[in-house]
Amino acid sequence: HVQLVESGGDSVETGGSLRLSCTSQRFTFSKYFMAWFRQGPGKEREGVAVVYSGGGSPLYADSVKGRFTISQDTAKKQVFLQMNDLGPEDTAAYHCATGWPDFDYWGQGTQVTVS
Repeated sequence: HVQLVESGGDSVETGGSLRLSCTSQRFTFSKYFMAWFRQGPGKEREGVAVVYSGGGSPLYADSVKGRFTISQDTAKKQVFLQMNDLGPEDTAAYHCATGWPDFDYWGQGTQVTVS
């Protein structure tokens, strides 16, 4: 079955940057969405950014627009999240997800802590 593995989470200071990576295994879909979600302490899960395998403009949550950039390597079925100007409100477990048309597959998450 499909597996997603995230990496890149860390503890950083306010204003810092991180780059998250998500690598998929046994992923054979030719058409799919890849996205990043996050869930902070005591908060509901939030969609952060999504990109479509066929191209087009990514979509971002208002809370991260202008600070986060999602990108993908379709050949390697990888998705990345460049996060700049991080603040304490960005503290969360970040999960990547993929599927078509729904997000059927999820990674275990990588923790980002901003203080």
